[in-house]
Amino acid sequence: MTQAFVGLGSNLGGRSATIAAAVDAIGLLDTTRVVRVSTLIETKPVGPIAQGDYLNGVCHIETEQTARGLLEALLGIEQALGRDRASEQRWGPRTIDLDLLLFGDRSINELGLCVPHPRLTERLFVLEPLNEIAPELIVPGCRQTVHRLYSELVQRGD
Repeated sequence: MTQAFVGLGSNLGGRSATIAAAVDAIGLLDTTRVVRVSTLIETKPVGPIAQGDYLNGVCHIETEQTARGLLEALLGIEQALGRDRASEQRWGPRTIDLDLLLFGDRSINELGLCVPHPRLTERLFVLEPLNEIAPELIVPGCRQTVHRLYSELVQRGD
């Protein structure tokens, strides 16, 4: 089983209910088990588009799926919950956003799949909930714990 972490976000509609439905759907994936879900936090949007605040969190899972297979399953869950990536603006509002943040100790850089998530270390709305559930986890590629990355970002005031 591979330990993986999925970023959860929503700023449209019933945000909490949509995130809960996404976590339930992740738990129903073949050979996948939800281990823990962080507290959801309210955050300001990132990017140039005016929009409402987000609820963000992180889900820790164990899975036998490949990274690509898991990513495709997450995209399918997004679509089932009303997200239409083809018609939305980049960094615009969304019903659900599921990001594959970490996949074991692997570093993957393929077309459409980059793990660890390329902006993981820059996003407080990812590091704060990840720090809650996995502070001692070493992030591949930067060889630092989640807690250290989180603390450094807080100190910088980002």
